[in-house]
Amino acid sequence: MLQIRDIIWGWLLIGCAAAIQVQITPSQGEISIGDSKFFLCEVVGDAKEIDWYAPSGEKILSTSTSDNLFVSRNDETTATLTIYHASGDSAGIYKCVAKNGDKEAQATVQVKIFQKITFQNAPSPQEFNEGEDADIVCDVFSSPPPNIIWKHKGSKIQPAKDVRYRIMSNGHLQIRGIKKIDEGNYDCEARVMARGEIDFRMMKVIVNVLPTIRARQSEVNATADISSTALLACDADGFPEPTVTWAHNNVVLETGDKYSLNEDGSELVIKDVKKVDEGDYTCIAKNKAGEKTEEVSLNVFVQPKITYFNNQTASEFDEQVTLTCEALGDPTPTISWSFGNRVFTEGEQASWTRPDKYESLDRNVVVRSHARVSSLTLKNIQFTYAGQYLCTASNSIGHDSQHMYLEVRYAPKILGAVTVYTWEGNPANISCEVDAHPGASVVWFRDGFQLPSPNTTNIKIYNTPTISYLEISPDSQNDFGSYNCTATNTMGTESKEFLLIQAEVPSSPEIQQVEPFSSTAVVEFDEPDSMGGVPIIKYRVQWRLPGKGWTGKEYDAEDDMMRITIVGLKPETTYEVKMSAINGKGEGESSLASTFKTEPVREPIAPKLEIMAQNGGKSLRINWIKQDDGGSPIKHYLVKYKAKHVSAWKPELRLPHGSEYILLSGLDWNTEYEVHVVAENQQGKSEPGIISFRTAMEPTTIPDAVDGGSGLGTGAIVGILIVVFFLLLVGVDVTCYFLNNCGLLMCIAVNFCGKAGPGAKSKDMEEGKAAFTKDESKEPIVEVRTEEEHTPNQEGRGPTEPNETTPLTEPEPAAADTTPMVVNLLPSTAANSVTESLSTAQSSPASESTTLTISTSSPTKAAPTKSSPKNSSHSNSLKADPQPNVGPLVDLSDTPKVAPSSIQTPLVLDAVSPPSANVDGPQSRCDSEKAPDSTQSKDLQVASQTKDAPSALCTDSTTPAQNDGKTVKEDNSTSETEVKNATGEVKTVPNEAPQANGNESKA
Repeated sequence: MLQIRDIIWGWLLIGCAAAIQVQITPSQGEISIGDSKFFLCEVVGDAKEIDWYAPSGEKILSTSTSDNLFVSRNDETTATLTIYHASGDSAGIYKCVAKNGDKEAQATVQVKIFQKITFQNAPSPQEFNEGEDADIVCDVFSSPPPNIIWKHKGSKIQPAKDVRYRIMSNGHLQIRGIKKIDEGNYDCEARVMARGEIDFRMMKVIVNVLPTIRARQSEVNATADISSTALLACDADGFPEPTVTWAHNNVVLETGDKYSLNEDGSELVIKDVKKVDEGDYTCIAKNKAGEKTEEVSLNVFVQPKITYFNNQTASEFDEQVTLTCEALGDPTPTISWSFGNRVFTEGEQASWTRPDKYESLDRNVVVRSHARVSSLTLKNIQFTYAGQYLCTASNSIGHDSQHMYLEVRYAPKILGAVTVYTWEGNPANISCEVDAHPGASVVWFRDGFQLPSPNTTNIKIYNTPTISYLEISPDSQNDFGSYNCTATNTMGTESKEFLLIQAEVPSSPEIQQVEPFSSTAVVEFDEPDSMGGVPIIKYRVQWRLPGKGWTGKEYDAEDDMMRITIVGLKPETTYEVKMSAINGKGEGESSLASTFKTEPVREPIAPKLEIMAQNGGKSLRINWIKQDDGGSPIKHYLVKYKAKHVSAWKPELRLPHGSEYILLSGLDWNTEYEVHVVAENQQGKSEPGIISFRTAMEPTTIPDAVDGGSGLGTGAIVGILIVVFFLLLVGVDVTCYFLNNCGLLMCIAVNFCGKAGPGAKSKDMEEGKAAFTKDESKEPIVEVRTEEEHTPNQEGRGPTEPNETTPLTEPEPAAADTTPMVVNLLPSTAANSVTESLSTAQSSPASESTTLTISTSSPTKAAPTKSSPKNSSHSNSLKADPQPNVGPLVDLSDTPKVAPSSIQTPLVLDAVSPPSANVDGPQSRCDSEKAPDSTQSKDLQVASQTKDAPSALCTDSTTPAQNDGKTVKEDNSTSETEVKNATGEVKTVPNEAPQANGNESKA
């Protein structure tokens, strides 16, 4: 454009060398008051003078700066007019004149001055009292006058629809009877339609609330004259938070020697309470909205005080001894006596106005009370009377206690068992426990000679203040026999004979019956008739096939042990079993052999359930103990639960065979629940193990503040709740912005930033999201599938699962062996947890994969577990994760959750258990995760979009993959892929997803 203009000007100069032309740039101008602007006057031709003239016709001199006007000559052909800080007087027509002798040319420019939108008075915040008519000030000016629009929380205020609102002629917003819910940010928006100009101011409106006040206690009791303090407290609410002061007898109380106030003034502490402090105290709460008061009464009493008590000394068999106790207090206290857990008044409390008497049933204890004195008389003194007696004085405001000691002197008394069993070579201690006051000396004798004698080396004596131990290491039969313990003090002498007896091996236990199962048998027996003098420490159980060698195992003896379970047996097989007992001396004779035959392979026995309470009251841990597996290893456990008052069960959960418990959390308060746990093997399911429980009552009180602290006040709690609510609103708004393209953020983005919502990025992603979120109204179906290894029985091997209620026996090492071996198996460390809906995790090495499928379809449309050959190509792009990670706990709640975008990231949950004893290779059902139909393949693309999601991936038969460093291959005969370690995968399956078009990403 500049080049064209120069060419035109050149032609003009050539064609009209003598003509002068003037042009002003810009040709017209609009200036807002206070702004500055310049105009350039360009001359074509030879001009000697270039001058600017004001609207008044006066020439604007280059040296003059009056009226904020300034002219400068740039070169031979241009001059600039600058208007600084324009005002209303700056408006008009300005003229540029060029002269060259008698030749003259001129041009004009019209300058218009306008007032842009200016907020003269829009203070923030603006405060009002609740209930009054609020006038929200917003003074805004412009030329022409602007149109005022008010908004609250992003919505336009329409007075026609709500009579509480009114927009005044001056643009102010009036709210009649303003409420706390009206508090918030208001937008005062000004618009000038002629210029398309818009501006706004956000003003915060605060609604102050008149205080409410509540005394924690309308009456407070205090104790006088013992340097005690009294705490008077009231809680005040309001907005802004009110200040609290206290007054007594119309005098405002301040912190000092007598009174102290906490930081917010809600607690008044009266120091060194006296009787004169009794009376009414006024709690005053005041804020900008007004003032409220509440009265608290202080009652001053005198706490009981025991002023006299005495200790006593007596000898055993004395006639009587009396303990005395005296106390003061207001109200007059009552006095009671106690000795250990024994209270002597038995409800007949002594009174100061009526002498009273209490006498025990054995007539050896008598209590007498009169005025402020009470006495306790003990008759026919026994050594058991010695000890600490407690005198307690009580009235309505407190109590005081003092201990008195009764010392009883008595001759020694020897306690303890008189017989001790041992055997040659095994040291034994004979204990002589002596009870005496004062303490007694102890001497040991045998056959009239004091021990130890000079010619004995196998006898030692150890003494403590109350027990003397005689340690004997028998060398021969002569060391067994009678030993004498003699104790002596100033009150007398006591002797006692102790017997050291030769111990024997125990007799044989008697087998009462054998209860056989498929792979286990429970042996019920009676203890041996003779223990041999020492405890039984073990039992040996031996079993065999008829005519074969014996296999056995030792079990540690327990109290009241009457049953032992042997495991690792073969179904439908005849066995013989016998038992023997073992003590420190040795092993006794074996019992007669009993014959039994195991049952055929069948369903397992229902597991035994027990409840373990968890912290918090709304969580419970359900443990189970595996019973007989029916001759086939347990494949998995099926768990379901529900509240008893409803008919619908929570989604059934399938847990690995090594699982031992499940954690139920997020339960309802004070609700009775029923839990069913079913064990399943190849033959089928067991009967359910059933247990019921009731959750705790919901807590209704706030714990007391710790000593010396005031704790959180009601105002602070309300403030925290408001902040939490505000954060939740922000979170909901952000969620709505990204998910549904709505909310305040979306409004701001569209109206002010001109941005499209996140959903407008691409058509493909929008279509994907629509497919994923279709039919969200249906409840999700939560299914936990455990895909596990081939069991030993499937491979023709012996059972491996022990019964964990009793000591365990080993499984058979191979199918070729006919004699079972013995082994100790540790309990599984598998851990399971469920949170209202459940999430599981196992801590032992991976041998099973647990797949949790979240689906919005009905149960009849659950994804099939068998792989479909026609869809195997979908797995070509998958790569196995060499290091599968344990994913986060998955919330499988009943409420369906909408994905934040069309690209979904599968969560991973490893559910593993200890490996079985005889397993050639674990089975993986990766192929079952491939899409069985077009709907499934559409679902599976959700997982393919996220590269970093820790998921357990699968490969088809044409693409070997590495999983945890081990080769994955497909067995075409079973349509299952064998893997060394399989991890759990969580998939989100939308309900009735659109038919796949074949172009989506492979999952």
